[in-house]
Amino acid sequence: MINTNRVVPIEVVDYLSLIGVIMKLAGTTVDAVSAVDPAVFDLASGSGNLLADEPVKSLNFGEAVTSAVVYFIPAYDYEGFSVNGTKAETAGAEVEADGRTLYTATLATGTVTIAKVGF
Repeated sequence: MINTNRVVPIEVVDYLSLIGVIMKLAGTTVDAVSAVDPAVFDLASGSGNLLADEPVKSLNFGEAVTSAVVYFIPAYDYEGFSVNGTKAETAGAEVEADGRTLYTATLATGTVTIAKVGF
C-alpha cells in the first residue's frame, strides 16, 4: 500500500473503466465503443483494439470494419456477434454469459474468434 491514509477505494471506478486504464498503462492502444441501444453494439467503422463500454448482448461488425479486436464482457442475455448484419459463426472459446468475464472477439477475414482473457 502506497499511503494507507489516502486510500482511493476501488468501488469508485467501474470494472470496464479499470480494464481500460490497465490496458493503457500496459501500453495497449484501445478505444472505447458505446452501444446504440442497451447492450447492443453496431460498429459502422473502426479497427484496432476496442473496449465495449458496457456488457454486450450483441455486436455487429459493419461493412467498413474489416479487422478489429473487441474486448467485451457478455451480458446475461448474450446473443453473439454478426458481420454485416448476418449472424457470425465463431471459433475459439465458448462464452459464459456471466456478466463479469472478459473476452476478446477478433474479426479477421470475416471470421470472429473468441478468446477468454485471464484465468
